[in-house]
Amino acid sequence: MDRLTRRPRNLFALAALLAPLLTVAAAPAPDEQTRWRAEAARVTITRDTWGIAHVVGRSDADAVFGAIYAQAEDDFSRIEANYLTALGRTAEAEGEGAIWTDLRQRLYVDPVELQAQYRASPAYLKALMTAWADGLNYYLATHPQVRPKVLTRFEPWMALSFTEGSIGGDIERISLSDLAAFYGGRPITIASEDTGPLPREPRGSNGIAIAPKNTVGGHALLLINPHTSFYFRSELQMTSGEGLNAYGASTWGQFFIYQGFNEQAGWMHTSSGVDNVDSFAEEMGRSGKTASYRYGKTMRPLRSSVVTLSFRKPDGTMAARSFTTFASHHGPIVADRGGKWIAQSLMWKPVPALEQSWLRTKAHDLASYMKVAERKANSSNDTLFADAKGEIAYLHPQFVPVRNDRFDYTKPVDGADPATDWNGLHTVASLPNAINPTVGWARNTNDWPWSAAGPDSPKAKDYPRYMDSVGENQRGVHADLLLKDRHDFTPERLIAAAYDSYMPAFATLIPPLVKAYDALPASDPRRAKLAAPIAMLRGWDSRWGTESVATTLGVLWAGQMWREVGSFVQAEQINVPRYIATRVSDSAKLDALGAAVEQLTRDFGDWRVGWGRINRFQRLDDAIAPHFDDARPSIPVPFASAQWGSLASFGAKFYPNTTKLYGSSGNSFVAVVEFGPRLRAWAVTAGGESGDPASPHFGDQATHYASGALRPVYFYPDDLAAHVERRYRPGER
Repeated sequence: MDRLTRRPRNLFALAALLAPLLTVAAAPAPDEQTRWRAEAARVTITRDTWGIAHVVGRSDADAVFGAIYAQAEDDFSRIEANYLTALGRTAEAEGEGAIWTDLRQRLYVDPVELQAQYRASPAYLKALMTAWADGLNYYLATHPQVRPKVLTRFEPWMALSFTEGSIGGDIERISLSDLAAFYGGRPITIASEDTGPLPREPRGSNGIAIAPKNTVGGHALLLINPHTSFYFRSELQMTSGEGLNAYGASTWGQFFIYQGFNEQAGWMHTSSGVDNVDSFAEEMGRSGKTASYRYGKTMRPLRSSVVTLSFRKPDGTMAARSFTTFASHHGPIVADRGGKWIAQSLMWKPVPALEQSWLRTKAHDLASYMKVAERKANSSNDTLFADAKGEIAYLHPQFVPVRNDRFDYTKPVDGADPATDWNGLHTVASLPNAINPTVGWARNTNDWPWSAAGPDSPKAKDYPRYMDSVGENQRGVHADLLLKDRHDFTPERLIAAAYDSYMPAFATLIPPLVKAYDALPASDPRRAKLAAPIAMLRGWDSRWGTESVATTLGVLWAGQMWREVGSFVQAEQINVPRYIATRVSDSAKLDALGAAVEQLTRDFGDWRVGWGRINRFQRLDDAIAPHFDDARPSIPVPFASAQWGSLASFGAKFYPNTTKLYGSSGNSFVAVVEFGPRLRAWAVTAGGESGDPASPHFGDQATHYASGALRPVYFYPDDLAAHVERRYRPGER
């Protein structure tokens, strides 16, 4: 059969009998041991009373060695999991079900190519990558009780597989179901994460920068508030004799502070709505015996390569599958839609991306930060910036391809038309940035850049439409209410703003529900059934709180409405609360409220359930996949989902075995920084710093997290001196 009339066939290869489920790190060579011990001797790790590591190294490379060693002490399993994902090797630990995730990654990640890029990297970057691998390997060598699932040895080049630190890389926009159907030869449904009546928690973050003119102390302030899955990043400080002194959140396994600050400057990344991942529909044909695609008036051959992936069988032995993959000049082929093969274009610049991620941690002001940004290797992050000079900025992602704006790149474009091609990258100066806005603040909540700085925001009419593909959101509405005409900010008031309880979506959602109830005829049985719940919602101020019954009712009701219409409405960039309020029938609104009342009555004996009783934080063990138990201790959380405009985000849902909502994402690390003559900062991490259930730091921040009570950051040695739990060198017990 002609290959172009069917899906590519999987090639199967059987591997030899292989390793057991848990593997042991290989014994290091004597010269390696000598090098590792020398590196360790140049590093000091001080754990404060919260278990947070303050790492000091003689050189930047020494600081990297110590930081990654400290991360491994706290949660090696998450480091390994991240690199299994990044390297496309998860199936070696989890089995054949992960093969499609691995294949998606390996469409871009070629170990041979990364090894060559490592060898060609600048000397300073090679030294950092070598120190990174050394730190992890030294940890394994000095902790023989740790049994990696797969990665018993780390090589320096592996650091290039995971360079940005974002929640999910651009690669995750490729549909696993489409990929499996194309390369697997049959449709495959990938299980959804959604459970229960609530919408999936939005991924993203909040960042707010306040200029000195709007603060009482006359110093710039920065809110760092990533919304990720819990326990996604480590909190630590990295200091060296080469000018490094960065504090903040580092994604497990990475050697740079992803969201954080040094003494002079701070940076907060939020997931961007820029359209810079594009699909090209290729018109297929043949040129001789070669599979080809049309480009203009010519046919071009597809590139093909064989990717072999290992996977663990249920009996613990290993097997392998091989795939012949294809790519056009637009990128790898990832799907077949209507007979056209879809090529995916996205940023894949490992060395510049890693350089940009590292070098910005040493930027000392806005000018030096912007110089680093000229590498144009940040594709997924908006940035909120503040520095000790009083400068603030909203910065758009720097990787934005130049395209013909007459095409709609949110959908696959015609790959045969050369006019659809990318034409280089926008200059940093040509992006919709807001630098030192006169209004005195800048913010982003994963919404469009057109409201990043109030009246000083970039104007949509001045930019191509692909600069944003998500529009506004409720958190942006909320942030604007808190920032407009405010000139009295202090660190404490910025923290209070970050936990302000207002949920603006309900100001849109509740009045039409009440109106629908008021319009019911007297004979409608819902009039009596819903009288008390409606009275409760009628008087609600749209604010969350631990004792608030209205929050419980409102969230369960609106969540069901959102689940029914949200996916379609959001895809069309329509405001979902407004759509529910105006387009969903009155009867459907009231029936959903009745269902919420019945659910609460069934599960709790009464529908009058305070929000804190149902909305809970719980950390049972060190499992990466979240699971929960109503019978085990948990903590009430007053704040709610970002879906409703709550800046403090708690992404909770029901699980098959629970009647309560348990959070697994949202606020994960929160920090507020004041850039005065002497920096001051406060922070909190979900749960605690350690992933070890036996550690006192496994859950020691949980109550602080739930109450929004940020703790002081011990940034300076004299601050730290009074709060030392342990000081040691890597390898010491």
